[in-house]
Parts: sequence; C-alpha cells; structure tokens
Amino acid sequence: MIIKKLPLLGVMLGSLGLPGCDLDIPDLNNPGQDQLDTNPTVTTVNSAATGLLIGNRTAKGTTTGYVNLLGILGREAYDFDVSDNRFTTEMLQGPLINNDAFGGGFWAGPYANIRLGNLILHGVDKVDEYADRDKQAIRGFTHTIQALELMVVILTHDVTGAVIDTDRPVDELGPFVSKDAVYVEIARLLDQGRTELTAAVAADAGDDAPFSFPLSPGFSGFTTPKNFIKFNRAIRARIAVYHKDYQMALDALAASFIDDTSETINFNLGVFYSYSVAVGDATNGLNNRSIYAHPGLTTDAKKQPDNKTPDARYGAKIISAAIGNGPTGSGVSSTIKFKMYTNISSIPVIRNEELILLKAEALYFSDANRSQKQAAVDKLNIVRQKSGGLGPLDANQITSDDAFIQALLYERRYSLMFEGGHRWIDLRRFGIPLPLDVEMDSADGKVLKHVRNLHYPVPLAECDARPGEPACAIASQQSSP
Repeated sequence: MIIKKLPLLGVMLGSLGLPGCDLDIPDLNNPGQDQLDTNPTVTTVNSAATGLLIGNRTAKGTTTGYVNLLGILGREAYDFDVSDNRFTTEMLQGPLINNDAFGGGFWAGPYANIRLGNLILHGVDKVDEYADRDKQAIRGFTHTIQALELMVVILTHDVTGAVIDTDRPVDELGPFVSKDAVYVEIARLLDQGRTELTAAVAADAGDDAPFSFPLSPGFSGFTTPKNFIKFNRAIRARIAVYHKDYQMALDALAASFIDDTSETINFNLGVFYSYSVAVGDATNGLNNRSIYAHPGLTTDAKKQPDNKTPDARYGAKIISAAIGNGPTGSGVSSTIKFKMYTNISSIPVIRNEELILLKAEALYFSDANRSQKQAAVDKLNIVRQKSGGLGPLDANQITSDDAFIQALLYERRYSLMFEGGHRWIDLRRFGIPLPLDVEMDSADGKVLKHVRNLHYPVPLAECDARPGEPACAIASQQSSP
C-alpha cells in the first residue's frame, strides 16, 4: 500500500486530548518515524501507542467518515448537505469514485496506523527500560489495534482484497491477497495479541497493573492487559462470525466481556470512541444538522405488545424532524433524524448488545443440524424483549435458515442502528440485495436511477502504483473481478 512518510509523533502529540489522562510529555522537537524506529524511548513508544488510538478513531465520527458513509450505503441514513451533493449522487446513484473523499476512503488512514504499529513493535524491543511485562502488553495492544484497522479496510473493500504484508520499506509494495486471506490475517493478529496480553497478565503476578500509556475514556474498564483481553476476544468473535467460523466465535465470546445472564443486562457495556470539547481533542460530527435517518426505519419498525408503540430502540434513537430533501432529481427525502449523538457523544467500537446477537448467530449456525436453534432464539429474545420492548419470537416458527436470518437481521438493524455500517455489511455477507430508494428513472428523466454500491474501489493512488493490478478493475457495484 502507498503510505507517505509522515512526522507521526508530531501529529500525535498535538492531538492527545484525552480527558482524565495526565500526560507528561516533553518537547520532542516533532520526532518522525525514523526516530521511533532507530532511537526509541519509553516516552516515544508510549506516545506512539496512545497515538494508535487517535489514528483508529480518525474518520469514525465525521460526515465523510465510517459511520455516516456506510450508513448511507446501507440505507440507514441520508446526508442532505447542500454544499456537497456527493452524499447523494455518489453514495446512492454511484458509482463510488476512487480518488475523492467519498469513494477513495478507508484505505490510506488505516494503513498509516498499521505502519505506525509496525514501528512500535520494532521500537519496543530496543527500549531496555521497559519491563518484559510492559513490552508484552504493548505488543498485544498494538496487534489488536492493527487488526481493527485491517478490519476497516476489508469490510469496506470486500472482494477487492487488500494488502497484509505491510512491514516493508515505504517504497516496497506488498501484494494484494484475497478477502479470505485478509480475514485469516486479522484473526492471526488478534490471536497473537491475546497471547502477548496473556503473557503480560502472567508477569503481573496478580497486580493487574494498567498499560504503561494512557487510553482514552472510551476504554474505561479495559485499561489493563487482563481486561483488554476481553475486548480483544470480543473483536475476535465479530471477525469469526463474519468469516463463518462459528465455533471459534463461541469460544471467543466465552472469553470476552459478554453478559447475557444478569438480571439487569447492561447492553452498553463495551469500548467506545470518545469525544470531547477539550483543547486538542475532537468532537463527534454525527450530530450534523444535514444528517437524516432513512424513512425505512419508521416503516419497518415492529410494534410493542400494545400494537401502537414502535420498537423501543427506534424510540431511543429516532426523532421526528422537519422534512429534508436530497438534491433536485435525487428522489429522496426524510422527516426523521437520529437523536443518539451530540458533539461529545461516544461511538461504539463494540458493545454487549452486539455480542449477544453475535452469540445468537454463532449458536444457530454452529452445527449443520441447527441443534442449538432454541438457544439462538433465546439470545435474540434477550435483545428483542429487553432492548426493543417487543414480544418474544417462538423458535418453532423459525422453520428455515432464511427465517432465522431475517429475524437476526431485524434485531441487528435496530440494535446497531447508525453505529458502524452494520446493516450494509450484514446484507452483503448474507447475500441480500440492498434496497433501492429509486428503482427506475422517472418519465421526465429528472430522477436518476439509484444503485447498490457493494464495496469501495481500491484508491487511485494505489492503482497508479500497481499497473495491471486485477483488484483495481473491480468497480464499486461489481461483486467479483
């Protein structure tokens, strides 16, 4: 992948707005990646490790970021920004263009952070002041964040595949590999991270000390290697489900922070991207006035037992609004908005409600005979009843895989609404066509036909460096080369 050489630590040290963290960082005179690689210190490595979190949060809570753009693609959201019609024309009418801020995203940023992780992994071994426990903890943390970044790349680009051999000089290109190979690499990174974090815990001798560097408030409860393993395993469960390795998903969930048995279940237990108005920090841009919720969320919301009140998850996240319209000729409008985000609201990385739904899916598909169907439906009902306020599903009425998938996707749609592109990813992984907002051109030709953008194209800069690369021939609406 193409990554420019940047003064990485200088960027990070100007952006470490982590409320509640006491960072005693001297003037490092804007050290770049060469210093981290050749002359690392405890200060530079710790700062770089915290910088991984900043890099991982990048492009999550912006209007051209992961949640909003994937929400538009998955027909969860609209963005009626009057100054930029591409939120409608490119995202809905397509195709995605590989050299702009819309179709060209979710590649360079994640790979820059993966490369920073490689520098940290090289540097930590050269710092004698670190105890072995701290070295193992940093390695396990870094491999986990690298897995998260690679997951962003493959979930957005899907059939194009991606690059996994990243630990090379900046002027050497690693080869593209298949989507399946990328999933295997993500699993490897997470499993290696778990092993390293476990070694750090063993060296603690029961002390359960925190990492040697500060984490953001979104990691509250997961700031020690022992508890960070639970986060690592939660992400491992997600990627295992996406890769249809269902027994691995169940094993990972058992070691995660899942809670599906308490009398009062905290569905929001988890890890989040945090935002604030503190100097140097970032705010959450998803409360932008141009962002609307897709009207299909109203149409498809099921009713609670009184047959009047909609799904409680809908009520918790959606509010009525003055009508918003897309650009002339787009044929789209909405009268509902999301009410879940302010400029300092956190965005979930992964939380307990998702873990319970992952467990339901893994239980159902874990054996060919569907012998755990009842247990799977019971997990769906935990979320459906306690989070949605809906009546329970009857497992006897789930008479086919398709029926279970529809039940699962409904719960995932409303539980994970506008949290991270889940609906776009879910419909694609189950082979269900995305709905079209406008199916045909109007008679007067003013309404443009909408399309299904299935994945992102490989960015133009990457393709220019790789003449003849097959992955670069895959447009956003193609499902295969």
